[in-house]
Amino acid sequence: MKSFTFTALTVGVIATASMGLAAAANAAPSGPTTADQTIGELQSQGFQVIVNKVGAQPLSQCNVSAVRPQTLARMDSGAPGAMDDIVTTVTSMVAYVDVVC
Repeated sequence: MKSFTFTALTVGVIATASMGLAAAANAAPSGPTTADQTIGELQSQGFQVIVNKVGAQPLSQCNVSAVRPQTLARMDSGAPGAMDDIVTTVTSMVAYVDVVC
């Protein structure tokens, strides 16, 4: 019984971690793009974008070194139409984009 519980717990943790990684991968654009294109794509997905820039070149000449998306959410009951259910509401989506010029 202990082995089954440990296995089920491990599978649950791995599944949860992989969903988090999939969400982060979905937020980060794939392929070679300019910083302008990456920022525009994230904004079109609903993210507020905060840029950390190293260098003096314009963004169109910079390379993206990292994208770190974050989603802030609130859980509560009493949401319209939710009855007694607890509802998760996304309050904001922010992506930190590191660029190097």
